[in-house]
Amino acid sequence: MTRNELIHQIKVKRSFLCVGLDTDIQKIPTHLLDYEDPVFEFNRQIIEATADLCVAYKPNIAFYESMGGAGWESLRKTWGILPKDCFSIADAKRGDIGNTSERYAKAFFDQQHSGLGFDAITVAPYMGHDSVQPFLQFQGKWTIILALTSNTGGMDFQAITDAGGVPLFERVIQKANTWGNTANLMYVVGATRGQAFESVRKHAPDHFLLVPGVGAQGGDLQEVCKYGMTADCGLLVNATRSIIYASNGTDFAERARQEAHILQQQMERELVARGVV
Repeated sequence: MTRNELIHQIKVKRSFLCVGLDTDIQKIPTHLLDYEDPVFEFNRQIIEATADLCVAYKPNIAFYESMGGAGWESLRKTWGILPKDCFSIADAKRGDIGNTSERYAKAFFDQQHSGLGFDAITVAPYMGHDSVQPFLQFQGKWTIILALTSNTGGMDFQAITDAGGVPLFERVIQKANTWGNTANLMYVVGATRGQAFESVRKHAPDHFLLVPGVGAQGGDLQEVCKYGMTADCGLLVNATRSIIYASNGTDFAERARQEAHILQQQMERELVARGVV
């Protein structure tokens, strides 16, 4: 999906919601365990219930890897039913030396090679440009670099300042901007970081930001939009637990839709208020 196509979907759906598919077999409704592939069946119903309300889906790869071959098959089948008008993100947080990163890129981008063809992948930039470049070399694909994360431990390193008083996360963005552009590079910025979005936008005024942390983690959507929204929206706000685990009963998909709809309505108000739609 190109940048213009993503912006178009945001305007058509009046939403910048990304639904996380962190599907834990221990948390899904027990009646689904009767299915041959309970994880896929859960994902299928969540996707069907929310597809018109969101513009992206983000499976967290760890939840599938941890189940071995069966988990990878659930992931492959899930990717296969993701709507074509939704941006697909492999939340894999990869990052290794160049030849290894090249294999990771093939695993998630090259459908003929692996059976998966995600639009984007999350990448840890700690090992530098040669660990990120293999992902950026795939035409039409996106690399989403971890910049300022929402977890408590994120501040252990990301906020450390250099001799010039600039925090590490800003240096990461400055450097990564030289590797890619606004058509193939995004940044992860946690919703709980609030006004820090101003610092991010100082260095990445037009890049899309993937924003986890709204919902169960307590991030404030209005604050994110106040400091992070651009004329093209420029945001993909992810919600996972508050949507997919809204109920553990037979009504789980219906309840997921209700929660997604609440967020979509809030997002529509923000888009209208800021003249994006």
